[in-house]
Amino acid sequence: MSGEGRRLAKIIGTLLREKGYTISTAESCTGGLVGDLITSIPGSSDYFQGGIIAYSDRIKRGLLSIPEEILRKYGAVSTEVAKDMAIEVRELMKTDVGISTTGIAGPSGGTPQKPVGMVALAVDIKGKITTNIEYFEPPRERIKMRAATALLKLLKDNLKGL
Repeated sequence: MSGEGRRLAKIIGTLLREKGYTISTAESCTGGLVGDLITSIPGSSDYFQGGIIAYSDRIKRGLLSIPEEILRKYGAVSTEVAKDMAIEVRELMKTDVGISTTGIAGPSGGTPQKPVGMVALAVDIKGKITTNIEYFEPPRERIKMRAATALLKLLKDNLKGL
């Protein structure tokens, strides 16, 4: 487990407690790693409500209600889908914060427009939404850990900005 990810998760836990916020996750390419980092902190049950690993488009459409037309127009790896995932998980879990990842961890699946290592991230804090696209170098495990860490950093920066 990433020392940086765990350090960020601890800071985020403190910030969430200070604000009295709860959080939920919707993850695709990170496969639950973000939730694992958050829950590695003792006492995280004070703020972490749950997560959805929406690896397939079927789950994105069904469980997270991502419209088929959004998936078709922008593709699963897009800020539009990441944003909708964060919004939907926050609403579904009735939390103050929803965060999400969707990307291409590889080694296959990339295209010239969306290469392996491209990850879309989103943070929704009570309706204030921030998205970002990041690119990470393979291998797969590194992409997943860097994506999870980048999402936690984006969340930390947004929580500190409130």
